[in-house]
Amino acid sequence: MSWIQKLYETYENCQSMIGADADEKAIPLIPICHTTQQAQIEIVLDQDGNFVRAKVVPKEKARTIVPCTESSGGRAGIKPESHPLCDKLQYVAGDFADFGGKVTKGFAKDPKEPFRKYKEILSDWCASPFSHPKLKAVLKYIEKERVVKDLVVQQILHLGNDGKLLDKWDKKSGEETPEIFKVLGNAKQGDAFIRWAVEIPGDPQAAAWTDMELFTSWIRYYSSTKQGEAFCYVTGDELPAADQHPAKLRHDGDKAKLISSNDTSGFTFRGRFITADQACSVGFTVTQKAHNALRWLIGNQGYRKAGQAIVAWAVSGEEVPAPLEDTFSMLGIDSMASDSEPSISTAQEFALKLNKKIAGYSTKLGPTTGIVVMALDSINPGRMSIVFYRELTGSEFLERIERWHSTCSWIHDYRFTEVDNGQPKKKKERKRIRFIGAPAPNDIAEAAYGNKVDDNLRKATVERILPCIIDGRKLPKDLVESAVWRACNRMGKEDWEWNKTLSIACALYRKYYEEEEYEMALDENRKTRDYLYGRLLAIADNLEEWAIKTAGENRQTNAARLMQRFAEHPYSTWRTIELALVPYKARLGNKAAKHQRLITKVMNMFEPDDFINDKKLHGEFLLGYHCQREALWRKEGDNEKVS
Repeated sequence: MSWIQKLYETYENCQSMIGADADEKAIPLIPICHTTQQAQIEIVLDQDGNFVRAKVVPKEKARTIVPCTESSGGRAGIKPESHPLCDKLQYVAGDFADFGGKVTKGFAKDPKEPFRKYKEILSDWCASPFSHPKLKAVLKYIEKERVVKDLVVQQILHLGNDGKLLDKWDKKSGEETPEIFKVLGNAKQGDAFIRWAVEIPGDPQAAAWTDMELFTSWIRYYSSTKQGEAFCYVTGDELPAADQHPAKLRHDGDKAKLISSNDTSGFTFRGRFITADQACSVGFTVTQKAHNALRWLIGNQGYRKAGQAIVAWAVSGEEVPAPLEDTFSMLGIDSMASDSEPSISTAQEFALKLNKKIAGYSTKLGPTTGIVVMALDSINPGRMSIVFYRELTGSEFLERIERWHSTCSWIHDYRFTEVDNGQPKKKKERKRIRFIGAPAPNDIAEAAYGNKVDDNLRKATVERILPCIIDGRKLPKDLVESAVWRACNRMGKEDWEWNKTLSIACALYRKYYEEEEYEMALDENRKTRDYLYGRLLAIADNLEEWAIKTAGENRQTNAARLMQRFAEHPYSTWRTIELALVPYKARLGNKAAKHQRLITKVMNMFEPDDFINDKKLHGEFLLGYHCQREALWRKEGDNEKVS
């Protein structure tokens, strides 16, 4: 249970962030006994419970913090429990059924049951010593049972000719689609979630979902209803035990739980345990704080894709580098600005920038600060598991992050930034940015298996790479070979995709064979067969491309078309490529002399037996190819070729 203990400690250390105003897109750290919902309608009341106005909530402002019970926080099934204050129309509107509203299946025999349950829990809260003026106003209003009627009058909700709520808007009517249908998407009007605002003289905070006093009111009331204590496996104390555990960890609609024992028919906890409490007993406040902290961490600094969630955090609350970011994202565009055209010297410059960045984190964290790296995934909508978990000190974590970014680095040019062109009506121009560093695991998966890689394969690949970053494990050989093979297979790929695949394949190969200490700049003293053959291919490719552009043509070179064949049979394919260069040399005349001298120089570096050996090349030839290509590119300058 160490994971929940660390999350509990994190929540305690970040108390100042609870309910703090943040960016609309950011996930808030919510108080215990609360959850988040996407609200579609906002109703404003006065202090006496009279209707004032209502509006449709834009999607970008829909996230709402609402009080909840254990049951309603992770509600599911045919009879979902009611939230105590903000909820869907079927709960808050006593006249919901009068306007043809369809309740959840379990309430079909008694359509007013959801409203009665909602009214009951709200009334009990109002009658307690922990009541609040806003609660009393909402209770007075919903007792009038005219929520839907008022919203129809305000033209928030819309009725059909039969006087019943429309399920969907007829776009063929010629009238503009009402806002409520735009924010609901495919959902029906009856599914709209209601949040409250109460205007009280002297109270500047009308919104119920941002009122800290209201948050505290519910926490105190609901905590007072908890009965019985049990041993908490996290704190070691006797505490009111949690009956259920929160969901919504990865997003607002997430129903999967990390801890669940509601299977009382199959008894999945049976075997070693007789009751669910014996399997896992956690204090109510502990699990609330831990899960709220995890939701907050995943939402604001975690990696999420296809149901997979990975997050690294400091228990102290200090900022830490994200383990699944590429170097460009970690260092930031400002740090990368001078790397727009990497040269031989930028490898050292990159190392200095990386060290400076890591040192900045180290100053804030300290060597003994606890760092946790955690990966979650689910195989079905209701259950989630921890697939990776590590606890490290701050110094260990930063050392491993730095090592990954330094040893898996290469020159890349697949990142872009938007540049303002000074014309407001036109889209911003995209400028390609060249940078030195390690690729992100998600980009590695695409390099190895293509841009349309299956979600399950993508998740599995990221999960395999994570221990390589955090634990320093060796990269899976099959992953490296797959990226190398796709880089060799140039046909059928757009230039940007192939260039991205090539640079990532080079980074992976360099990382896998890091004991070889491959340089990112051209090593003119390296005489290995694969490296030299890569250089030859780059020179031939550059020479032919120069000749093609000189003639105003636009097509692939022979070197590009034959790259895969070259990787499999270099000696025989080189003879074909070299012969095909003859007319292009003739076209360029004396301008091609330096290229020819360079070809001769590289060929003379071969051992005789190595050059005529026609066996398959390894990934090292891509390093030679890329380095030689970069060297020729630097010599060319902006507008002139090697001459």
